[in-house]
Amino acid sequence: MSSASINPTVRRRRLGAELRRLREQKGMTAEDVAQQLLVSQSKISRLENGRRSISQRDVRDLCTVYGVTDEIMVDGLMTMARESRQRGWWHAFGDLPYSVYIGLEQEAAKIMVYESLLLPGLLQTREYAQALVAGIQPDRDMEAVHRRVEVRMQRQERVNGEDPVDLWAVIDEAALQRVVGNPEIMRAQLEHLAQLGDLAHVNIQVLPFRSGAHPGMSGAFSILEFPESADTAVVYLEGVTSDLYLEKEPDVRRYTGLYEHLRASALSTAESKALIMDKAKEHSP
Repeated sequence: MSSASINPTVRRRRLGAELRRLREQKGMTAEDVAQQLLVSQSKISRLENGRRSISQRDVRDLCTVYGVTDEIMVDGLMTMARESRQRGWWHAFGDLPYSVYIGLEQEAAKIMVYESLLLPGLLQTREYAQALVAGIQPDRDMEAVHRRVEVRMQRQERVNGEDPVDLWAVIDEAALQRVVGNPEIMRAQLEHLAQLGDLAHVNIQVLPFRSGAHPGMSGAFSILEFPESADTAVVYLEGVTSDLYLEKEPDVRRYTGLYEHLRASALSTAESKALIMDKAKEHSP
């Protein structure tokens, strides 16, 4: 496998899951391991949840604690540790606060997203994204805004590329009503959104105002599912200063249930396209 095809985020998750399995097989708690290695319990937790890079020395020390003597297994874990420290394409754009999410997005087989105030990043035009990022982060200089927009455009290869992700988007009607940039930008964005909805792997539903109160009113979220059974689904909640990733099965199951409620309350894909085009026409000169 070439280095270009290695996803460091996914490697960290898989390695962390394997290390957690070995610890549990040994009947040890994270605190037990931390005491033996003279490190903090939080370090062990971060290694297992894939939120930090894992060095080959960490792997070697953990294998010793867990009594792993199979050299083939140890070598495999060491290789995963080395690959997990490589840099994804997105790192070329600087320190991005959501770099973990991008890594997961690159590997996902299916993404289910709910947005209440804006259109999903994977479905945005460049002009809409530019105006949106500048508006959301007025304290950023234009270079930082351009960099973030470029990352977003490259992320859209997951929709437009040779191996597209199965994308399902439920969008609150409020996101269609809010004029981002100017009427011309908004019209082009809505027309683009309608066109993307015609793709076989993209489903777009609008949640109309008349639906009343609904489970998505607590905020936007995404659910990412992966092709490998070893990679558990992830619920992603974006924050202003930090992001939240939920991977425990009860959490994922609850958010999946909430998403089903949203889809059931939303317009059909055909009705949604008609509404989107009607909103686009409102911005015609």
